Amino acid sequence: MGRTRAKDTEHPQVRLDHGGIARIVPSEFTSGFELIVDDTPQSHVDLDDPTHLHFEYIVRMGAVIDQLAAGPLTAVHLGAGALTIPRYIDATRPGSRQQVIELEAPLATLVREHLPLPRGAAIRLRIGDAREGVRRLPPAIVGTCDLVVSDVYSGAQTPAHLTSIEFYRELAELLAPAGVLLVNVADGPGLAFARRQVATIAEVLPEIGVLADTQVLKGRRFGNLVIAASAAPLPTEWLPRMLAAGPHPAKIAQGAEVTAFVRGARVVTDADAVASPRPDASLFLR
Repeated sequence: MGRTRAKDTEHPQVRLDHGGIARIVPSEFTSGFELIVDDTPQSHVDLDDPTHLHFEYIVRMGAVIDQLAAGPLTAVHLGAGALTIPRYIDATRPGSRQQVIELEAPLATLVREHLPLPRGAAIRLRIGDAREGVRRLPPAIVGTCDLVVSDVYSGAQTPAHLTSIEFYRELAELLAPAGVLLVNVADGPGLAFARRQVATIAEVLPEIGVLADTQVLKGRRFGNLVIAASAAPLPTEWLPRMLAAGPHPAKIAQGAEVTAFVRGARVVTDADAVASPRPDASLFLR
């Protein structure tokens, strides 16, 4: 998933409020640039082709988004990164209205200066904590979102307060009746954290799909799982075939597979929430 990177100062970088360093570097393996935070790859962006999705879990998010009803979307994104998915939606669904909430103002400034958004993109970037930011969104957006994406990391971990049932209830209130929530979850062997996340989200939005590499979904190695959830049936008729075809082969677990996946997993509450597991540093070396 990653590689050894030189500790240089030749590329744009900034110190974040939490003390880490964010850098923008040319991708070593494809066109475009990567946003690196504390030596963890966070985002990939191809300014010449915003539809070019490189990271595997982002490809899977894009595949779900492509299944949503045709036309512009109303979307809320928690965690800006390099604004990969907002750029993708702007390119594939002109006229979409998007709100992005990012905690780190220095990171947002770095991205806007060195990876500028397309001219005319209706993407509003708000600075602040994701949970507090959701509460400060315009009232008119509540109940109207076609898509909400939660992809928030502090370094390499999702903060605990963004993993609870209380949090997901707040996100569900943003969704239109057929709106879809996408959550990026990183976990390792055994998938104890991911299982609790799926169980928690299913209590709020009962239509669930889990997208991941087969070995990750079986709990055999650390990786990303994308949870797609809705109050209405998910539009996934063609998704299994698309995921199996690549470019990063994966599968989607639904129905009985999800029931088996979460069996015995407890719902996460604000009182017992914990941050996602920290990946081993070797995960980003090769």
